[in-house]
Amino acid sequence: MGRIIAIDYGTKRTGIAVTDELQIIASGLTTVETPKLMSFLKDYFEKENIALVLVGEPLQKDGTPSDVEEEIQKFLKKIAKELPSYQVKRVDERYSSKRAFQTMIDSGLKKKQRRNKALVDEIAATIILQDYLYNL
Repeated sequence: MGRIIAIDYGTKRTGIAVTDELQIIASGLTTVETPKLMSFLKDYFEKENIALVLVGEPLQKDGTPSDVEEEIQKFLKKIAKELPSYQVKRVDERYSSKRAFQTMIDSGLKKKQRRNKALVDEIAATIILQDYLYNL
């Protein structure tokens, strides 16, 4: 088995989470500045055995695509071109950022630490991945 990687794509920063090789545990990996994302992924994929790439699908409450979807589509085309051997799945990421922020509160992080948007993005990616694993 290989790792599953989850991507919470954003226009400025992108949160990334990954499973262990047995696809049991989801852990936050990092947050990357979005312009450096493809380079980061190429390097990471060379080092690790990746079985599946999950990309969050940000939907509005009514199920329509979010504003960032246009940028995500460009990113998906880039993955298909530059990393063609990897399977990519879209997963609903509604409320993942809100849940990430609540997780930070529940874990006792101080207000100053909760302002760290990079950490919110990484936790959101972890939540997306946990939801996917739970629904397998």
